[in-house]
Amino acid sequence: MPKFRNYKERGEWVEALFIAEALRRGYIILKPWGDSQPFDVALNFGNRVVRVQVKSTNCRVGTGYRCQISTNYNARRYAPDMLDFFAAYVIPQRTWYLIPAQILFNGGQNPTGPMLFPMQPFKNDCYYCEVYKEAWGLLRPQPEKKKPRSR
Repeated sequence: MPKFRNYKERGEWVEALFIAEALRRGYIILKPWGDSQPFDVALNFGNRVVRVQVKSTNCRVGTGYRCQISTNYNARRYAPDMLDFFAAYVIPQRTWYLIPAQILFNGGQNPTGPMLFPMQPFKNDCYYCEVYKEAWGLLRPQPEKKKPRSR
């Protein structure tokens, strides 16, 4: 892992990694100007934009990694209507988690910091974020369900 002077530099590096991986997978990237938006990157799907906040962790706790999902002390807090996904990168394992924002908000205003277990085998009903490991397909808009015609 490269050495960084501060967390801002590390954040910029991880955003660049996310953008490179998303481009490699065929996504069209929008990057907001400056730091005034609550998301780092957006994916353009024509009539829909998916807003992504990019985070990273190297904080090992037991058999997993804790990912802090919070803004810095000077910024406003995240709210459920501000973004669509958190992209969490586990630096030592080189693993991405693409987690829908509503999963981490748990109905409240302050998102929780998930534990990520990239080295553990997947088990149903355990490690709730593991279903989002490398889940790049979730970023694509889901087709709208057609309403049944009334007669």
